[in-house]
Amino acid sequence: MTKTDAGVQVLKDRRSGLSQRQRAALILIDGQRSVEDVLAATSAGGITRADIDRLVELGLVREQLMPARPARPPGGDFTDSSMAGWDQYVRAYGIATELAAQLERKDIELALAVEAAGTIAELDALAPRLREAVGPVKFARLEAALRMR
Repeated sequence: MTKTDAGVQVLKDRRSGLSQRQRAALILIDGQRSVEDVLAATSAGGITRADIDRLVELGLVREQLMPARPARPPGGDFTDSSMAGWDQYVRAYGIATELAAQLERKDIELALAVEAAGTIAELDALAPRLREAVGPVKFARLEAALRMR
């Protein structure tokens, strides 16, 4: 799945009418992850296929053909051949995008930077800014996911 131009615009407008779950899913959809990866990463937040289907109906995302996960994860910082590094990244990315979806409009740059993060290292680099924006209590889940290495 990938965002349409309308989907990118909706992320910039907090008054879009999307639920928090739909907004979190929209942030996570980036053209590199499959629907299954998005659902796995956001399952703790209660995001379902119906939320993603609604984004498609609204014209904010569109289907695209792609494998469920890449043969080699992007960014090259995953060295574990069992893909445990990829699984950790997907889990951490899902939490980070859920947190980013809660940010105020003034933090849209941070939300977009979280969305663009393609590796654990990139998420780790954004972690201090995200912790400051959401507070230590909300950030604790992401911190735990990032430290699983």
